[in-house]
This record gives sequence, structure tokens and C-alpha cells, in this order.
Amino acid sequence: MKKILFAVMAVAAIGFTACGNKAQQGEATDSTAVEVNVANEEADASIAMLTSNLETKDASKFQQALDAVKEKIAELIKTNPEAAKQYVTRIQEFLKNNADKIKSVVGDNATVAAAVSAITDVEPDKVVSGLLDQVSDAATDAKDAAKEAVNEKVDAAKEAASNKAQEVKDAAKEKASGAIDDAANAAKKGLGL
Repeated sequence: MKKILFAVMAVAAIGFTACGNKAQQGEATDSTAVEVNVANEEADASIAMLTSNLETKDASKFQQALDAVKEKIAELIKTNPEAAKQYVTRIQEFLKNNADKIKSVVGDNATVAAAVSAITDVEPDKVVSGLLDQVSDAATDAKDAAKEAVNEKVDAAKEAASNKAQEVKDAAKEKASGAIDDAANAAKKGLGL
């Protein structure tokens, strides 16, 4: 009877383990789909903003929209690099498909042309890795600056403590010297000198 019970428990354990692995695989697939959906929704919103600015033929507003796209790319890189790649790909497709319309609106505006080419000329993987490098460099610079500031504060505190210790030492010497002089004068008076 015990052998049958152990056999049934072993089969049940194998069944539960198999179901658990399928659930975990499903969760991984779902998170990837969510990343793609988030990137697509963000890209659709940005494309709508860029399209409306192209239709109004306002180069400065189009430049502001491009700046917003760059900020969104940086934000997505920090939170979800895979979504950032998808987002960049969609924006690049839009900019390439509407290149003639953009040129007619932008004209000779070098700033907008540079912003468009900066987004369209680079592979999405390189845009993401390049911005990640910039974020990493900025973080390293901030860390170094913070470390330097802390070291400066420590050095200033050491110097202040050393100065205070020297002041106390000098005051003690002066007081001791005065006490010795007073005692010597009192002794001289007591001796009649």
C-alpha cells in the first residue's frame, strides 16, 4: 500500500512541476508582449504628435516634438531597453517614410535636420547602447564628483579640527605660562625679591 501511495505522490509531483514550468514560460512571453505593446503605444502617441506638427507646417513645434521623442527614448532606455529599441524602430520608420514632407516643412533649419538624422541614421541597438553608455558615463561622472565633494568635506573637517586643537593647545600653554609667571612672582614677593 505504501509503495502505491509513494508512486501516486511521485506522479502528482511530476505533474505539478510540469504545470509550473508552463506557467513560468507563459509569464515570460506575456512580459515580452507587454514591452512591445508599451513601445507601440508610446510610438503611436509620438508619431501622432509629429504628424500634427508636420500638418501645421511649424518647424519649431516639430523640433519640440523631436526633442520630446529623444526624451522618451532616454526614459524608455532607463526603464525598459527592449521597449526603447521597438520605439526607436517605429519612429525611424515614420521619419524615413515622411522624409520629403519633413524637408518641405523644416527647410534649411539645420537643428531640426540634425535631430532627424541623429534618430534615423543609427541602428536601434546602437541608439540604445549609445544612450546607455551616455547614462553610464554620466553616472560615473556624478559618482566621481560626489566622491570628490566628500573628500573635500573630510579634508576641511580635518583641517578645522586640527586648527581647533592648535587653538586649545595654544590657549592652554598661555594659561600655564601665565600661572607659572604668577607663581614665580608670588614666590619672589614671598622671598622679598
